[in-house]
Amino acid sequence: MTDTPLLLTPGPLTTTESVKRAMLRDWGSRDPEFEALTAGVRQGLLRIANAGDDYTAVPLQGSGTFAVEAMIASLVAPDDGILVVSNGAYGKRIAEICARMGLRHSVLDLPDRAPVPAAAVAEALASGGPFRFAAVVHCETTSGVLNPIAEISEICRAAGTEVLVDAMSSFGALPCDAGALRFAALAASSNKCLQGVPGAGFVIVRKPLLSRDDHNSPSLVLDLAAQDRQFSADGQWRFTPPTHVIAALAQALDELQAEGGPEARRARYAENCTLLIKGMADLGFRPVLEPATQAPIIVSFGEPEDAWFDFQQFYDRLKDEGFAIYAGKMRDHATFRVGVIGDVSPADITAFLGAAARVTAAMQARH
Repeated sequence: MTDTPLLLTPGPLTTTESVKRAMLRDWGSRDPEFEALTAGVRQGLLRIANAGDDYTAVPLQGSGTFAVEAMIASLVAPDDGILVVSNGAYGKRIAEICARMGLRHSVLDLPDRAPVPAAAVAEALASGGPFRFAAVVHCETTSGVLNPIAEISEICRAAGTEVLVDAMSSFGALPCDAGALRFAALAASSNKCLQGVPGAGFVIVRKPLLSRDDHNSPSLVLDLAAQDRQFSADGQWRFTPPTHVIAALAQALDELQAEGGPEARRARYAENCTLLIKGMADLGFRPVLEPATQAPIIVSFGEPEDAWFDFQQFYDRLKDEGFAIYAGKMRDHATFRVGVIGDVSPADITAFLGAAARVTAAMQARH
């Protein structure tokens, strides 16, 4: 058994040695060098999003969910009205955030096995509004389904509704173009397609939305407007920053650029995904999603109904072989998930398929 399995998960994920080494230095939170590092990370995030001068990038401490909650708390007033488009666990999490905050919201609850139908969003906006905002998950890692964010954004703009995007497992590889989508805000984190480490989220947001006269964040620590003002004033974080995480993210952004940017990273992930699906099919494991709806991020496979299969044993044996996968999260399907993102190559996927073949054969033979 290896002490450091390859993480075939949606994040945290396997990082490069150079990203790990970036965390070996200690940084003073008010050191001008760290302020410059933060500023560089913020500019790098804006470049990836193709965001113009009317956008700002606000990093903050915590996981991606912290960023999503900060986005909602900072932008959505109690009476604004927000439509939560949900076809998985992370859409449901947004709905729970809205409920906890007492926001006027409606949930468009859709099956988790298919992309969000744009027409359903149009109908919900027309029948349940008015909604100042709509929130949607770009790639729903519950299943691995890719939602049609461009179509949804266009429909929302036509209805006069601002779009909030949870791009947690897509940003850095899949298209998240602010110029094309004109989203109000987008939330993501350091530890997925950017291939950094956990501990920092961020929101890319249109600046005018942070200066509303009629709304202030109900949260002290998740107040994006206050943090953006602080960055503008002196380049500093309001509270103790995750210095090592930001240093790792700065290195990860450099490596993304060196790889060829999001398009090149997407191509590698897509090759991983195609190889994985074909190889698993040869072993008898079928993906839940149709190929056209599958994002090259994480793949949900249906659990075999045969008596030989037990997920925990399958997981443990694969970990002994040096690979960590993910349990399933779909509502009506027994599944497990295998990620294809991170510092993972087609050769790694081929090695995983060899391990999966050995584990499957051993479990079947034992039964």
